[in-house]
Amino acid sequence: MGRSWLKGNESVTYWLVATDTSMDQVFAALAHGARRRMLDLLIEAPGMSVKALASHFEFSRIATLKHLDCLQKADLVLSEKAGRQRHLYFNAVPVQRIYDRWTTQYSSFWAGRVTDLQARVEAHARKKKHA
Repeated sequence: MGRSWLKGNESVTYWLVATDTSMDQVFAALAHGARRRMLDLLIEAPGMSVKALASHFEFSRIATLKHLDCLQKADLVLSEKAGRQRHLYFNAVPVQRIYDRWTTQYSSFWAGRVTDLQARVEAHARKKKHA
């Protein structure tokens, strides 16, 4: 998955590769309920400031920043600095990579099984009809 940031006429692109380490970071980040809640809030209000996000939790701003750091290391949260504020955004790409890794493999397996089951049920129904 490529990403570009533009500054003036410059463009920098790099490719993100899904490694086991990066997936481990995503699973570790999603393991904590407060971090999952932070992602839900960022989905509801993209561009939320750190201060606004912290206001939804009873723990300290430092604890909020530690949770955000974990989410950013997993690439689940992107931040954009605007003056003295940081605006936060949910990045669905790591979750999509995990989804793609397992569902593609298993969906073809189950699609074949469902097709086989359908053929057997239809054959059984034809036998009953002609009996």
